[in-house]
Amino acid sequence: MTVSLILASQSPSRRAVLAAAGVIPVIHVSEVDEPAALRNAANAQGVSVEQMSAEERVSILAQAKAQAVYNAWKLVADTAASASGDLVVGYPLEAEAESAESESSETASSALASDSQSHITHNVDTAQTRDFSGVKVPTKTFDIHDFAYVNKSSADSNSVLIVGCDSMFLLDGECYGKSHTPEVAFERIKRMSGKTGELFTGHCLIDTKSGKTVCKVSRASVTFAHMSDEEIRAYVETGEPLEVAGSFTLEGFGGAFIEGIQGDPHGVLGISLPLLRQMVCDFGYAWPDLWNSRKLEGEAIKDDPASAQVPKENVHQPGDGWVMCDCGRKHWGHNGAAGVLLARRDETTGRVTHVVMQHRALWSAEGGTWGIPGGAISDGETAIEGALRESFEEANITSQDIDVVGAYCENHGNWRYTTVFAFEKPGHSVNPCAHDDESMEIKWVPIDDVPKLKLLTAMRTDWPSFRARLDSLASIR
Repeated sequence: MTVSLILASQSPSRRAVLAAAGVIPVIHVSEVDEPAALRNAANAQGVSVEQMSAEERVSILAQAKAQAVYNAWKLVADTAASASGDLVVGYPLEAEAESAESESSETASSALASDSQSHITHNVDTAQTRDFSGVKVPTKTFDIHDFAYVNKSSADSNSVLIVGCDSMFLLDGECYGKSHTPEVAFERIKRMSGKTGELFTGHCLIDTKSGKTVCKVSRASVTFAHMSDEEIRAYVETGEPLEVAGSFTLEGFGGAFIEGIQGDPHGVLGISLPLLRQMVCDFGYAWPDLWNSRKLEGEAIKDDPASAQVPKENVHQPGDGWVMCDCGRKHWGHNGAAGVLLARRDETTGRVTHVVMQHRALWSAEGGTWGIPGGAISDGETAIEGALRESFEEANITSQDIDVVGAYCENHGNWRYTTVFAFEKPGHSVNPCAHDDESMEIKWVPIDDVPKLKLLTAMRTDWPSFRARLDSLASIR
């Protein structure tokens, strides 16, 4: 059995602990308002937040984070399950070569290089999509839920678990969360110098198959060395203690100031492996079922989207990585990739008026061009689920506000890209925006203006058929 783990946190420490143990988690950030969650829980108990123990607080917040991610996961799963229409699969590599590959490459390269209206630098040599314009692509049509390709990754995963965590440090009866500012961090660390406190880490695990939840808390005593004001000030200036529970880290600059730990050291790093293993077993799974570690290719991608330099940090998801495609090019996504082509219709006529388009970051493949929000399909996802997740993470396309009405899969043999067609639901409003560094801009574009944009190679080739299909789908709905 294979079990996928979703981590409801973007904590580098938690991710690193899991990765070192052979578990590469899918990262879904919860966006929980932590103070509000604690206030609501305290009000429900008829007490103040200050009257709640550190153990109670971390348990409440861990559950709030896991539940928020589960709710979002369920919305995506429900939207994917309610998808309707056909999945058309194109097989360009099986087509008769109506034009030589060299001619296609020349056409694609010249099209990218000749745009006199843009000063954008493209990463053409690294991962440019092959141009299949001029090739009559053979296709097959399937029901959107019947075709194996749309479920390739999910078929390899039997279950999905979601874990949320939160940590707090207790010293002299006072709970320390994140300090956020240098001033607060300095005063806290000064009080911690030479003392021993307790680090509590709450864990909440949800089994998406059953909806069952289990919560547990790890505990460890941490003894600090005596630190001078100069040492504390220098440590605070690194910025490390500002956004971590208790204003210290074991694995970073702060490690030199920790003289001893009693209890599970992984809990001090933000997630207790022995405790998580117990929780996984409580659901009837074996810990090795979560092992999915493999070498992740590619460098990190978190930085200024207007820069042509590949960013230095990236949250790698299971499924991320370059594939040397049968088409002779390099593509992103071990399980393939997918995106959402979302359309808005006129309330009176029903005709398509706008589509959501993404202006791609310069460091990305064919950077500076326009396409649709999407990305690599994670382990355990269907292509539709991956497209919906990616489009929300990148573009704020909320799955509860759209209807999936069809899809097109371009199959290259060992890699494929699935374009999911969707309409904004009547009476609903999707407000797209750039959620991360993978986009310079994301917006509604009048459908007649799309050909005027500098499009990604594949989108430029497919747009006429995509436009025709959207118009056809709109006419029958």
